[in-house]
Amino acid sequence: MSGAEQSVLSPYGPDAALIADLAWLLFVGGTAIFLFTMLCTGLSVWGGDRARRLLRSRRFILGAGAGFPIVVLSALLVHSLLVSNALGQRIAGEAPLRIEITGHQFWWEVRYLGLGPEGALVTANEIHIPVNREVELLVAAGDVYHALWVPSLHGKIDMVPGRVNRLRLRADRTGTLRGQCTEFCGTSHAFMAFHVVVQSAEGWQQWLERQLLPPAPPATAELALGREVFGAAGCGGCHAIRGTEWDGRLGPDLSQLGARVSLAAGALANHRGTLAGWIAGTQDIKPGANMPAYNTVLNGPELRAVSAWLESLR
Repeated sequence: MSGAEQSVLSPYGPDAALIADLAWLLFVGGTAIFLFTMLCTGLSVWGGDRARRLLRSRRFILGAGAGFPIVVLSALLVHSLLVSNALGQRIAGEAPLRIEITGHQFWWEVRYLGLGPEGALVTANEIHIPVNREVELLVAAGDVYHALWVPSLHGKIDMVPGRVNRLRLRADRTGTLRGQCTEFCGTSHAFMAFHVVVQSAEGWQQWLERQLLPPAPPATAELALGREVFGAAGCGGCHAIRGTEWDGRLGPDLSQLGARVSLAAGALANHRGTLAGWIAGTQDIKPGANMPAYNTVLNGPELRAVSAWLESLR
């Protein structure tokens, strides 16, 4: 999605900063070694007799061909181990915000543990975290292998069926970041993205309070029709909306859908037109998704009404 950071070289937290520094060290060091190698190659072809004698001397061959790689690679190994160890260091005594993330084909179920009236606030395809607070991600897969990676916050972590892996991270500035599934998981693997919205403590608290509110009653006849169509089409059998009679868990939770950054796990911008297109032609946009296309089930006015109602959930 335009405007969302997704780069190892654009860190938004201390862990990502360590990884970015290591990346820059490898880039700069690799470039320097490459240039030195090209210089030696050029001297061996076009240099004078003195340069050629130096390059073929035993001392130079042993030093540049054996000694230098051993010293450099050993130093890089030690440095990378120190960086890995630093990634695991956390602030003692700080209670983290615990978020459970389950990967499905091809979307993300997100549960904020300890929040909400039922002990966990459930949403999908978007993660909201407060700035400068420790966050613990508990990740698993609901079907096949997946992997979660937010380059601007931390490294990749695998999501394995039947196993919970943990990742601690912290963001030190606000912004909207993009993450991606990095383990091939099926036909629409490339369209399985998500967004991390890093907010101020006050902004995150306001977001949380809005999430706990039930949807407002339809304010227009079109919105009332959209709510009716949602129920009549059986959408609530797969999707949940807090504060309503619909509590399906086979598909993403749609509570406050209209306020999200994107639709369909990062595949589309979020507005009424793309909502209608997604509902009508799901398989054209994301082949292999479990949601069927409704272009033969709903007519034009019904599609516009249900998309308008879903957009109003914010």
